Amino acid sequence: MTYYESFGEGRPIVFLPGWGGDNGESQAVHEPVFADRTGWRRIYVDPPGTNHRPGDPSITDQDGILDAIADTIAEALGDDTFALSGTSAGALHARGLVRRDPARVLGLLLRVPGVIADRAARTLPTDDYLHHTAAFDAAVQAKDDAYYDPAEQAADLEFLDRIQADPSTYALREDPAARFERPTLIVTGRQDTITGYADAWALLDDYPTATFAVLDQEDHGLPVRRPALYQVLVADWLDRMEASRISGVEKHPGA
Repeated sequence: MTYYESFGEGRPIVFLPGWGGDNGESQAVHEPVFADRTGWRRIYVDPPGTNHRPGDPSITDQDGILDAIADTIAEALGDDTFALSGTSAGALHARGLVRRDPARVLGLLLRVPGVIADRAARTLPTDDYLHHTAAFDAAVQAKDDAYYDPAEQAADLEFLDRIQADPSTYALREDPAARFERPTLIVTGRQDTITGYADAWALLDDYPTATFAVLDQEDHGLPVRRPALYQVLVADWLDRMEASRISGVEKHPGA
């Protein structure tokens, strides 16, 4: 029902994709960060209803998806601690996991995070100032062709759409807000018309050691125009987790 791929050895990082997505796009975005960095095991998860696996009819809401993801992490890692990265709806899942057991999480990365389930209630920018150069449009199309379109074709859309159609089932039953004092990175797109950037700002109250970045000329597909900048931010997040381990801060999580 849920699938994962694992690369490297060391402290685990679990990557959770956006709604209906599989692990391919996240691998392409994040694996370059680890080309010259050892000590991290990367685990890329495909949630239920993705990558040619049908959705489980017993799962009727976002909490059921989160339970399945938690079971997969337990299967892969047992009781080990791990870092978490979530993209879009995967960021909601990551925050839900932190709320359930913050002591197990070494650090948190939220990329274009989905914060408000009801799209009509989101604070969204326009993309009027997004420069559609030929190179940018070609890069967007290449990303669609390589990752987003195949993921959609391989997804159980009937299962996923049923959950997503109702904000009450697309949201978690409990607010995932939880104080978390370990290294955190939140990266948003200034021209992201899907989840925006403004709603994520309020998350900083929960994450007193978070870096918050709003990247101009990036939309919900972030990073397209500035992958190197995004990778520098991720590398800094890894540096902060490694420094926390050396200093012993990991022993005193905020919860």
